[in-house]
Amino acid sequence: MDGARGRSAPARRCRRTRPRQPGTRHRTRARHSAGPATVKKRRIVLGFLAVLSVITFIDRLAIAVTGPTIQKDLNISPEQWGWVLSAYVIAYAVFEIPSGAMGDKHGYRKELRRITIWWSFFTAITALCRSFWQLAAARFLFGLGAAGAYPNMTGVLYRWLPARERARGQGVIWAASRLGGGLAPLLLVPANIWFGWRAVFVILGLLGFVWAIAWWRWFHDNPADQPGITPEEVAEIGRDEMAGHTGTPWKKLLGLPQLWLITVAYFFYAFGSWFFFGWFPTWMVKGAGFTVAEMGIYGSIPFLLGIVGNLAGGVLCDRLAERIGIGRAYRIIASACLVVTAALLVAMSLVTSKVAIIAFAGAAFMVMDLMLPAAWAMCMAIGGRYGGTASGVMNTAGNLGGFICSVAFGYVVAATGNYNLPLQGVAAMVLVAAGIFAFIDCTRGFDLKAGALAQ
Repeated sequence: MDGARGRSAPARRCRRTRPRQPGTRHRTRARHSAGPATVKKRRIVLGFLAVLSVITFIDRLAIAVTGPTIQKDLNISPEQWGWVLSAYVIAYAVFEIPSGAMGDKHGYRKELRRITIWWSFFTAITALCRSFWQLAAARFLFGLGAAGAYPNMTGVLYRWLPARERARGQGVIWAASRLGGGLAPLLLVPANIWFGWRAVFVILGLLGFVWAIAWWRWFHDNPADQPGITPEEVAEIGRDEMAGHTGTPWKKLLGLPQLWLITVAYFFYAFGSWFFFGWFPTWMVKGAGFTVAEMGIYGSIPFLLGIVGNLAGGVLCDRLAERIGIGRAYRIIASACLVVTAALLVAMSLVTSKVAIIAFAGAAFMVMDLMLPAAWAMCMAIGGRYGGTASGVMNTAGNLGGFICSVAFGYVVAATGNYNLPLQGVAAMVLVAAGIFAFIDCTRGFDLKAGALAQ
């Protein structure tokens, strides 16, 4: 027996290495090389969404990065600037839920095209503003168009990614948004100096139009309808029964206690994120003593570290969920990260060294973003097939929190002349969010199948 096995192994090796006919060898190599050369369509979809996330955050932060110049050019006071920043936020909040519901009902291909064209138009129109009221109106209309971008991206992820890949998909999208946030000061501060702030908004508007055309020409809502997709990938994605679009069962969806918990938690969390999106550049210049040039260089660091936080958070969510289930994994990550964030924001408000300020700011934003994939994957699980609408509800609350933060920050600064006092208030709101996230169970959501997967 041993001798037979000894003779048979070389024989098998000889048979494997025996020269084949030229035609056969060519066909074998062709079959072997076809696999690695084929890019899965869901990766391209995720790439489209990542690019859109970069664009939307550059557009969103353009007003903050060019803010000191605009305030000086148009003679805008701190109180008025708070309203300029919040005009976008409140409009975004008003149309967040309708935009998410429209995507769930009519399809994300159509809705994301409409959203991008609308916000790109009003981004470009910002260049024509000559007064506080015109600027506030342009930002409000910009917000109406941009509303629903991330809820509709969430809906795309739900239909295009297997359940095991969704947290990582959210991590990629939010990491891309932070790349946009990091690029904003690096690109827009020099552009503002060289070409003026008005040219900045025109260029950004044109960029959005290009994306909308490419998206409309390539993407299909139903994975099975996508040209070039393989049956194997359709089977990997699964959930063909969810491929269609239907109206939202509002009563059942809004009757979910877990949806309301995550909505309230996200309201308080947004104080932290919107500080960085709106007031952080001005805080650096007027509160921490940075020059505009230094702000352009160092102001990107928190957003670049946010890329690391989101990518790491997506992987951490999926791996921890495999061990203890998504219900426990997501709430532990979200709550712990926000506790640490609150402490870092307080430290940031107390130190005077510029190096220490940037270190604490970068760490605070990175840790805060580490929880973001968990929060959105949590909401996706709660909303199930209506994840676009559910995440719209959650993000509406976030934008309301951002609105209050943007306005209140300006009034506190105007009343006290102190930029660090409202920052400490932001830290307190983030700590409240951490406490609420600790009680959310995303396995008790709309879609029973999603709940079953979570066990």
